[in-house]
Amino acid sequence: MQFSEEDLALLATPKGVKALLKAKKINLKSIVKTLHYEQSLELLQIELVKMQQWIIKNNIRLAIIFEGRDAAGKGGAILRFTQHLMPRQTRIVALPKPTELERGQWYFQRYIPHLPNPSEMVFFDRSWYNRAVVEPAMGFCTPKAYERFMEQVSEFEHLITEDGIILIKFWFNLSKKEQAKRFEQRAKNPLKQWKLSPVDKQAQEKWDIFTHYREKMLDKTHFKFAPWVVIDADDKEDARLAAIHYVLSQFDYEDKKLEKIDLDLKKDLVSIYHQDLKMHD
Repeated sequence: MQFSEEDLALLATPKGVKALLKAKKINLKSIVKTLHYEQSLELLQIELVKMQQWIIKNNIRLAIIFEGRDAAGKGGAILRFTQHLMPRQTRIVALPKPTELERGQWYFQRYIPHLPNPSEMVFFDRSWYNRAVVEPAMGFCTPKAYERFMEQVSEFEHLITEDGIILIKFWFNLSKKEQAKRFEQRAKNPLKQWKLSPVDKQAQEKWDIFTHYREKMLDKTHFKFAPWVVIDADDKEDARLAAIHYVLSQFDYEDKKLEKIDLDLKKDLVSIYHQDLKMHD
């Protein structure tokens, strides 16, 4: 079918676009939301580039920890953080399971070489907090090793922050229903099947056990010098925007225009952890 210039001009009108979307059964709200997301993300990423220049200029050492249940969106958020940053001053740390040698070392030892150098931003896709939730929930560490970690982590983080490292700790909070949905999507998508692991397969079965250790972790390792920031992660796109916006809000970098970015996000999407904080499961 061929269209005249007049036909194309008619389709380009607001009424024409609406009629076309209706005929194709396209969700207009979903399209508008995606467009707002992409626009907001670009503006925030521009601010991230400015912030990185300030970090480089002032020899800042910034470490950002991303923790959360499997499929909470940690990797996707890190990707959007780092997408346009300078590679030489940006590192993503996602350590594999420890080697035989590392299992005989002090637990924190394997993480120390990955801490940020001056002028550097390091993004931890999971961190030393593996020992606070995943390892005890899955039986990958002994109760004694778990208790030792819980006793030592405050001193470890106090030492590195006292030395000048800025530490931001994110917990991406995901509901059980949304996690199951994302696992199903991964299983069906050949480009994402590699993300499924044996641990993922047990995440739903051990949901309550993970919740128990998550609560203990947040309660016992929320420090004034290194607080936990909880992100509602059931909406991936909103979670990414909220996390980036939070990090940018913590620094007074040059030519900052964060207040001009209008984000249509829920007010309670980002919360500083406290004992009475209600988190969906």
